[in-house]
Amino acid sequence: QVQLVESGGGLVQPGGSLRLSCAASGGTFSSYAMRWYRQAPGKQRELVAAIGSVSVTNYADSVKGRFTISRDNAKNTVYLQMNSLKPDDTAVYFCNVANLARSYWGQGTQVTVSS
Repeated sequence: QVQLVESGGGLVQPGGSLRLSCAASGGTFSSYAMRWYRQAPGKQRELVAAIGSVSVTNYADSVKGRFTISRDNAKNTVYLQMNSLKPDDTAVYFCNVANLARSYWGQGTQVTVSS
């Protein structure tokens, strides 16, 4: 059974940093795309960052230059380094691992940016 477990969320002051991790188990995911989404209260879930199987990355305009997505295929883990955090970054962050046939989601981790 595939499981995705996110960690690293928490409360941080504006301008601070957090590093999210998402560890996948129950399979091998080196050929899968890995993505981070977020959902703020009252808003739709939005794509934050994605990394392909050959590590090509793309980012939402709102996080470009501040967030970095990376992956470690040996550990089946995807990371999201978040710097210069803003109150607007407050949301539940979800990781997603997917190919053309399958898509898996983690349970989410809360990130709160507040002074």
